[in-house]
Amino acid sequence: MNQSTQGVDVSSAVMETQLSHLPLIARGKVRDIYAVDAKHMLIVTTDRLSAFDVVLPTPIPDKGKILTEVALFWFEKLKAVIPNHLSDLRLDDLPLSATEKAQLQGRSMIVKRMRPLPVEAIVRGYLVGSGWKEYQQEGDVCGVKLPLGLRLADKLPEPIFTPSTKAEVGIHDMNIDFEQMVKLVGEPVAKQVREISFKLYQQAADYALERGIIIADTKFEFGLDENDQLVLIDEALTPDSSRFWPADHYQPGNNPPSFDKQFVRDYLETLDWDKTAPGPALPQELVEKTTKKYREVAVRLTRD
Repeated sequence: MNQSTQGVDVSSAVMETQLSHLPLIARGKVRDIYAVDAKHMLIVTTDRLSAFDVVLPTPIPDKGKILTEVALFWFEKLKAVIPNHLSDLRLDDLPLSATEKAQLQGRSMIVKRMRPLPVEAIVRGYLVGSGWKEYQQEGDVCGVKLPLGLRLADKLPEPIFTPSTKAEVGIHDMNIDFEQMVKLVGEPVAKQVREISFKLYQQAADYALERGIIIADTKFEFGLDENDQLVLIDEALTPDSSRFWPADHYQPGNNPPSFDKQFVRDYLETLDWDKTAPGPALPQELVEKTTKKYREVAVRLTRD
């Protein structure tokens, strides 16, 4: 990937896809999902950017390709921990025109259909974001009691599991405690999700730290296959689903600079915006900075 951000062309970004011969299942905040057959789906990662659960009108060029590259990297690296939803099918196996195939190249994956769990599995290794706000008010995060006196961005004594509901586009996810998760998915599945999430986070965090990146927190999504076996789905450990910090700029007590979209959130916080749709357009400078950050983290993580 070209590291330069000079002349980032928003017009080249893919904001939405339209495929002639594959039925659209859904458009998420970032992804367009199409039916391939009864057992497979095509997931296309666009250049849309969401913040505070609102899709912004300004796309981030190449973002979808970067997210796909990083997700595929982690699926391969962590497949010994848990199976993932990737299939053996390729774009050449689908009824696509040459133009459609070119648009999808590098930003799509063909996956096996799973029954998605109605929760997001969030692991936090550091105290920041909504967890920091909740800790200041309650002294805990999603029912997990934490020691007194922790500062913003402090590393937690050990990672904590803080699930949330999965909301529709434009609706905010809601943090829940583990007991609420048990009511949604059952105790055996809830415990397995928690255990696997910790393993995924710890292996990824250890690897990333060797590359100079702190994974402050991340979210995973899981589904069940036809045999009710747990499978990792959606994306994994990307700048959209994780909070990445440069280790050499980390200082407890301060909100570290970010490789992910946190600085977009920080910009939006300065605006007179009520965090409901429609979202505000982003200035060109911020678009270029976002593209640069996404590219940098991909290079650090995936290149030898």
